[in-house]
Amino acid sequence: MKTCRFSAIPDISQVPHLPRHSASRYVQPLREGGSLPAVVDTEDGGLFVVKFRGAGQGAKVLVAEIIVSGLAVALGLPTPALALVDVSERFGRSEPDPEIQELLRRSHGTNVGMRYLEGAFNFDPKAAGELMTAQLAADVVWLDALTTNPDRTPRNPNLMIFNRQPWLIDHGAALYAHHDWASVNDERTRTPFQLIRSHVLLASAGDLSIADAANSQKLAGDAIAEVVSHVPDDLLMDDATGAPDFSSPDEARARYVRYLSERLAHRSAWLAEAVKAQEQLRIEAPQHLKARR
Repeated sequence: MKTCRFSAIPDISQVPHLPRHSASRYVQPLREGGSLPAVVDTEDGGLFVVKFRGAGQGAKVLVAEIIVSGLAVALGLPTPALALVDVSERFGRSEPDPEIQELLRRSHGTNVGMRYLEGAFNFDPKAAGELMTAQLAADVVWLDALTTNPDRTPRNPNLMIFNRQPWLIDHGAALYAHHDWASVNDERTRTPFQLIRSHVLLASAGDLSIADAANSQKLAGDAIAEVVSHVPDDLLMDDATGAPDFSSPDEARARYVRYLSERLAHRSAWLAEAVKAQEQLRIEAPQHLKARR
């Protein structure tokens, strides 16, 4: 594989839109989870871990990836740079695996790639816990509570260690309300995120109130709208699995902005839930052997 020769860290303030590259070579599948992402080489951008719009729950997973990764960048959290990766009708025709061929056939057009971090390995609190500061852990917990991300658990932390630093990856499961916009009213938008109690970093995180004070300011003003503006029209209006939820891409963007802005403005409930879960986790005594049997 090529050595990564590009900057891994994005800078949304300096790049008005995500870069777009054309997929040139399917390198290898990453058979973790059901979405079957893959390492893909591009014509002029190098290697990316690509999520395909034809997998799982379709384009909305890619929309969540772009938005939540963008929010992480706005908060100054380490997450690999994203790019839009075009898959042509010719791409992957020589792949011998029929499952992969079918996936690529359903993924023509825009897909989302995350900069490939060569040599990175999965985060394990026991082996690399000292690399995760309490402040960074609190910031990650806060972001995941805001975006209702259930997929940062001890079993599947979606954190990588690269250059002795933790990196946030794989946010496709976040923003799960967007899979049923019709049922998302004000009450559901502002509801606490109870799954935060399963967060891999909750026990080791620092003061969540301090994280909230800093991060809420970073997302004030037009920050959320700026992040959402990076989502391309065709992902917002993808109708491969049914009619789009909105009549236009701008209407879709406005809905995401309203949802996230409302959660940010009325964050007291979900922040209190996270603080309560953290306190409970810390006071729970380890079960004795007999109690676990």
